Parts: sequence; C-alpha cells; structure tokens
Amino acid sequence: MSDARRAITILGSTGSIGRNTVELIEARPDLYRTEALVANASADLLADQALRLRPRLAVLADEAALPRLRQLLAGSGIETAAGAQAVIEAARLPADWVMAAIVGAAGLAPTLEAVRRGVVVALANKECLVCAGSLMMAEVAAHGATLLPVDSEHSAIFQVFETNQRHAIDKIVLTASGGPFRQKSLEDMRAMTPAQAVAHPNWSMGAKISVDSASMMNKGLELIEAHHLFALPEDKIDILVHPQSVIHSMVAYADGSVLAQLGSPDMRTPIAYALGWPRRIASPAPKLDLASIATLTFEAPDPIRFPALGLARAALQSGGSAPTVLNAANEVAVAAFLAGRIGFLDIAATVEKTLETMTLVPLGGIGDVLEQDRAARHCAQALIDTLA
Repeated sequence: MSDARRAITILGSTGSIGRNTVELIEARPDLYRTEALVANASADLLADQALRLRPRLAVLADEAALPRLRQLLAGSGIETAAGAQAVIEAARLPADWVMAAIVGAAGLAPTLEAVRRGVVVALANKECLVCAGSLMMAEVAAHGATLLPVDSEHSAIFQVFETNQRHAIDKIVLTASGGPFRQKSLEDMRAMTPAQAVAHPNWSMGAKISVDSASMMNKGLELIEAHHLFALPEDKIDILVHPQSVIHSMVAYADGSVLAQLGSPDMRTPIAYALGWPRRIASPAPKLDLASIATLTFEAPDPIRFPALGLARAALQSGGSAPTVLNAANEVAVAAFLAGRIGFLDIAATVEKTLETMTLVPLGGIGDVLEQDRAARHCAQALIDTLA
C-alpha cells in the first residue's frame, strides 16, 4: 500500500526554524514522513533529530563533522553525507514539501534545486529573494513550484492577499517590532553589545537574525522579499513599527478595507500554516488573548536611527546586483559585530560604504549572483579590517 503521508525535507533542520519544523512534524506522524534533514555542523543535534524522525538521509554542510554524525547514527540505517554538493543532492530527493531554512546566501543553491523539482517550497531564507529575487521567481514559474513564505510578516500577507483583487490593492504593510533598541538614542546604540543586540523582546531567533532585527535590516530585507513574492513595486510596500508583534502584517485595499493577520509572536504558527497548506493544522503556539494584551500601539520607523531601511529601499530601487551586495555586506558586518570587531552602528555604515564602493551590474544568472556576493563580501571585509 502506498504511503499517503507528505514527504518532507528540511534544509537547515538544526536552526530555530528547523527545530520548530521538526517539532511540528514529530507531533503528526500520521501526516508526515521525513525524506532528508540537512544541517551545517551540529552533528549531535542532527543525529538526535534523525533518530526521532527516521529520514532516509542526514547531511552536514561541514565535512569535518561527518565522522561524528556517522558514529552517532551507526546501525540506524540512516544514510549520511557531508559537503556542499551533498546538501544540493538532499534538496533533489523526492520530497513533496521542502523547508528552505538555511541561513544566508548559502541557502540559495539548494533552495533553487528544490524549486526546480516543482514542489512546495516553504521559504524561510530571506536571502534567496533578496540576492536573486527575479531569477528565483522566474524558476518558480518555469517549474510550476509553489513558494510559501514562512517569515511571519510574509505569511500574514499571503493569508490575506486577494490575488484575484490585485488591481484593488493599495499597499501592503510590513509590521516591525522595532527590536531591542527601538527607544535607544544613536549614542546609546553606539555602545550596544552583541549580547544586548540578540536579546529580542518578543521573538526567539538566531543571533544573526536578532541583530538584523536590532538594526531593522531584517525589515529592509523583508521589503525586498515582499516585492518579489507579491509582485508589487517598492512604493506600495510600507513598514510600520508595532512593538507588541501581534499584527504580523496587513494588506490595504482601494475601498478602504485593511485586512490583517494576528497571532501570538511564535514562529510555529506560520510554519504550521505552510506545513499544512492548503489546509490548516494544529500548532502548540499559545493562543492569542487580546483582552490580556489590552493595547496595541504603532509608530513610524525612524530613518535616522535605523538607516538600514533606507539602504534597502535604495538597493531595491537600483536593482541589478544592489540587493545582493546589500545582503552580503550585511552578513559580513553582522558577523564582525558578533565577534566584537566593530560597533553596532558600524554595521549599516559598512553596508553603505560597500554599496558605494562596488560597481553594480545586471544579474543574468545565478553565477552572477554568486560572483557579486563573493566580491561584496571581500569588499566589506576589507572595510571592516580598516575599522578594526
């Protein structure tokens, strides 16, 4: 008898999104079976997940960690592999649904492989659309894939976006918590430490994404992502600071209606939506209690204290390789900040200087994207070496 369960591959299973996805799949063995799990270097956690979900294949990007993984999975019957090519091969396995949650530009190639199989791809990697949005969406269309956004903001828009009323959409509004430095002065922000930057008031996320939230670069990246996901021009995408993180985003229509998706700030909700789509499945996320929250507040983002937003808008307007350079420079600068080599305000300054220094070019293919990404990282690193 054939197995009617949905076959799942998780690219990035040991990160925050991946761990939540594993939790949801593990709770419903009647609905899902696991084809492959892919992680970077966390052999112990990957082995634990593999023994719980029993995938056909467990893959590490870091080849040095493979012996440990093989030791932990010896006798289990689960195949193991490592390296960049092994990650891509995992994305090619016959899963019906692929979670694309590898952080950064490293997620681009395996996500593209999953898209080319024409399956449902749950996209939790902003950089795929930031670095190569037009190319990625062309591949989605060419291969008949379905791209489901997993970011809470884009999932919210997806849920209330009336595609048959596209002509009547006035704008979409991405909400932002404002991060841990929402009320800090520029002088205060200059002295902020990595530990303070990753202490997000609402969400539990990885260090890089938490720093992006503190600088509001995450919202700039989401603006570029939304442009590609929903085929809307930059001037129809607004950003609004909403500290309670209850309204996850909104769509405003020409008749004055504004449709919003609300929920507790818990990533298991948008993951469950993507995992169950086109149905809905239960999630262990806490239920929203508006009476106990009592007050929802909103404010415009401050472009002076959070220059990353303006940099992202300008990159989207410039087009070509500008968003790729923006993303690469930001990744390098955030890593340098987390390592204590530069200050918090140096992140946006490094991104801006990299964009000014680089010669921006059109992107004809994924090779161009990867070359611009490489060159931008080299440029940003040289700038940081000067600062440090």
